[in-house]
Amino acid sequence: MFSFLKKSTPEQRTIEAIYGMIVAQARQPAFYAAFNVPDTVDGRFDMVLLHLWMVLRMLRQGPAEEGPAQKLFDHFCTDMDDNLREMGVGDLTVPKRMQKFGEAFYGRSAAYDAALDAGHAELAAALNRNIFNEAGPANAGRLAAYVTGALEQLDKVDRVAFARGEWQFPSVGGLAEGSTR
Repeated sequence: MFSFLKKSTPEQRTIEAIYGMIVAQARQPAFYAAFNVPDTVDGRFDMVLLHLWMVLRMLRQGPAEEGPAQKLFDHFCTDMDDNLREMGVGDLTVPKRMQKFGEAFYGRSAAYDAALDAGHAELAAALNRNIFNEAGPANAGRLAAYVTGALEQLDKVDRVAFARGEWQFPSVGGLAEGSTR
């Protein structure tokens, strides 16, 4: 309740900044206009999960191993919990909804990891299933090209700098014009 009175550490501020970048990127209008991601609560949630997955994938490759990745995931969970409570979801229902959020994240992460390793077509199929509900294969292919391009660009960032939040997501606009490979 009085969390605003707590002093945040530099590490907490870094995690908050990285999470802020994830949310800001997930809200980019190009995803909803150029890629036709459903502009709904679920569509926006799926875009946050997609970007969170990309960042966690990069953080886990860094020298600090799971520390920053776990703290970022914990911050995501706290944010989702806070959002549910602000929306008026009752105290008894919040844990059930949080469990569903966790299942959604872990299920999508496993699907995206496997699909990324299998190739572009498989990644597009996973995105089509999870974000477009099987209704947007062409858009899913373009979104898969964005994800692959974004991961390639993020992979070029020094791991220590990445864990410190000293990076940016690539522009959606340039990748929105990308091919379906």
